[in-house]
Amino acid sequence: MARTWYSVTVELLGTPVEELWPRPGREFAVGPSHTFRHFADAINTAFARWDHNHLSLFTLDDGRLIADPETGEELSTAASGALTEWMDIETAKVGATIVPGREFSFTFDLGDDWTHRCVMAAEKIDPGEVLGIRPRTPLPYWGWGAIPDQYGRRWADDDGSRRAPSRPREPHPMLTHEWPGRARMPVLDLVEVRASIAAGDSDRFLSAVVGRDVDAALQQVATGVPTALVELHEKAAPVAASLINRLTWRSGPGDDALAAGLLAHLRQESTDARDIDVDLEMLSDVLDGDTHDSTGGYVDLLTGDVIDELLADPAHVGEDLAVDIDAEPGRWLRGHRTETRDDWRDMEAFAGCLHDRRLRERVVSALTGTGAFRRFRDLVDEEGLTDQWRVFSADRRFGRARGFLADSGIRVV
Repeated sequence: MARTWYSVTVELLGTPVEELWPRPGREFAVGPSHTFRHFADAINTAFARWDHNHLSLFTLDDGRLIADPETGEELSTAASGALTEWMDIETAKVGATIVPGREFSFTFDLGDDWTHRCVMAAEKIDPGEVLGIRPRTPLPYWGWGAIPDQYGRRWADDDGSRRAPSRPREPHPMLTHEWPGRARMPVLDLVEVRASIAAGDSDRFLSAVVGRDVDAALQQVATGVPTALVELHEKAAPVAASLINRLTWRSGPGDDALAAGLLAHLRQESTDARDIDVDLEMLSDVLDGDTHDSTGGYVDLLTGDVIDELLADPAHVGEDLAVDIDAEPGRWLRGHRTETRDDWRDMEAFAGCLHDRRLRERVVSALTGTGAFRRFRDLVDEEGLTDQWRVFSADRRFGRARGFLADSGIRVV
């Protein structure tokens, strides 16, 4: 496009009763066909005038006025001052009237007299270069400063006689990346997620996870990604990338191993890890079970089967039923029960994920001192967080199981 448009800087000076400093301003791109009415409407919109039903007036540096016919006739027949010539605001064109490099004024609301200093730049502009488009009306493309409300309102229902409302104690969710609120999101149905994974239905899997809050169940959700990447790579790739980023940021038990595995699948790269189909739920039960029952279990490195150590004890299940671990010692990977400390860390991490500050502080307080486990369970039940805790706790246990396998060079994704 040719350089046929004009750049006009508009600064709001204030009113006769309040001069503004620093002066808020906007720069406008104005086309050769735009009238002063077009320009007035663009200024009022850019300077946040919600009520445009007021008279507007332009005054040029040679004294000419640009206004509606009624206002122009009234001002040009004034009984004092210089004789004034006026032009119709509806038809007079900005580019044909203003000399580049010259100043002129714009007044909005004759009475309150919001006064603006306008300066047309000496050089014309190409809207394609400056804006990337050719707008139908004058368009602000740069600006600065705080714009005062035309009626002096400081909040929505300010009538000028009341004190400002108190600032909320908590920041708005939009300022804390907690919006849209999780309560408004469709609930993640882990039963549906697992069913879709078991059926190998990638479309169903993606439908079950996209648009849901998956952060508490990353270890469980990620299991369906490799198949989805093979069958529906274009749709599944953004999901995989997002899960990798979430796991890296969360950095919980086993999250680094899972993120590395997903990245390898996404890039279709081979790794040194052995791929074994291990049931992480069974393994997590063995590793996180009650230490009064047993101290751990074994993973069959050939089949991926998981057994509790009691199944290898002839005294417990009998000679005929006991798995003979010693017959093929290289086939079995021994896993030991996790420490009680891991359970406490899970509860602490759960508290840190709660978005309600007061509730988070109550949970943290409950974890201090003797009886922390009982107080935590009671509080979770009292606040209706039981289901949320179960999902979170299961994910942490899945992560520990995955991390245990990764430490032995085994990848399960």
